[in-house]
Amino acid sequence: MSGDDEATGTAPVRRRVILTGISSRAWEHPADRGALAALRELRGFDDVLKALSGLWNERALRMEALGSAIRVDHRQYPRVYRLFAEAAATLDIAELPELYVQYDRSINGMCIGMSKPFIVINSGSLELLDDSELRCLLGHELGHLLSGHAVYRTMAMILHDWAARLSWLPVGSLALRAISAGLREWWRKAELSADRAGLLAGQDTHASLRLSMKLAGGGDLSEVDVTAFLEQAAEYDRAGDLRDSMIKIGMVLDRTHPLPVARAAELRNWIDSGEYQRILGGDYLRREDPRASSVREDVKSAADSYRETFARSQDPLVSLLRRLGDGAGDWVGTGAGRVRDWMGGGGRRRANGTQGSRTADPWSAATDPDEGQDDQPGDPR
Repeated sequence: MSGDDEATGTAPVRRRVILTGISSRAWEHPADRGALAALRELRGFDDVLKALSGLWNERALRMEALGSAIRVDHRQYPRVYRLFAEAAATLDIAELPELYVQYDRSINGMCIGMSKPFIVINSGSLELLDDSELRCLLGHELGHLLSGHAVYRTMAMILHDWAARLSWLPVGSLALRAISAGLREWWRKAELSADRAGLLAGQDTHASLRLSMKLAGGGDLSEVDVTAFLEQAAEYDRAGDLRDSMIKIGMVLDRTHPLPVARAAELRNWIDSGEYQRILGGDYLRREDPRASSVREDVKSAADSYRETFARSQDPLVSLLRRLGDGAGDWVGTGAGRVRDWMGGGGRRRANGTQGSRTADPWSAATDPDEGQDDQPGDPR
């Protein structure tokens, strides 16, 4: 059922699955989860955050929202409040955070604050999104809340501000800029996690993809096609040559959010992986799950995720690096076999009349575990 049908009341409302006790780890992107685990493991990090909170003055953020935006409740923006409560109930959130609507004609929202995070969405989201899409957006922000992203997002804002203020200091500014760049990379992965939370909150795959489309092209999708948009995302990934690859890197480096077409493709890949249906079927981590999280496992999963993305990408620069890596692996494997032969094994084989056959020596096998596999697997869609 589409979100438009739900908004207009032309079709019965589909019952959403309540994800009782679901942990944010169930939907978090591996790179996001690994970064969060590493940050939380740092000794004294909570004290640093408290100090930064005092410098940033979280009270000022809340007072600004209270004084310049509209706080949502059953009397003010009741439609938004209903969708907000529905999204929270689906993700099993008992206590709603404060929600504000600020005047801005673009589609956007944010979850900010450290001790008591709150959510702000733009008025353009109310104007341009139907009920299903807006529920998805609100679920996205609630996903940030449950993962604790607001804390680190606020920290990223502080460091970005510091880097700008200390730009006249060459060493200090470079260090802060490096940290800020790392946080932006994490932030982009955190957005992918929140996209998954938004999908789980609304449980409407078409609405989630439409939200990315509206982020790209505005509110009117009457002449836009989901399949064509996803094809566009695939073209963006593989199109052009090395110059285009460098342009894409430059485009993303200073962004806190992935590009809309990339977000849609990532969400479609997650749906196609079966994880979404598995969670709806009740197979997911609970908040009180006795299985303790392991920082080492989370960091390893993050590394595996980057490796899989690297292997799957059709970007020209990535394809070149992958081919160079395969060539290096073949060279190392061949070289290791020859050294092994030279150090004694080959002499005995030649004495036995085998002429140092490579098939008899496991060292001569290619060291690349992916040898013989397709570097560019077909689109699972």
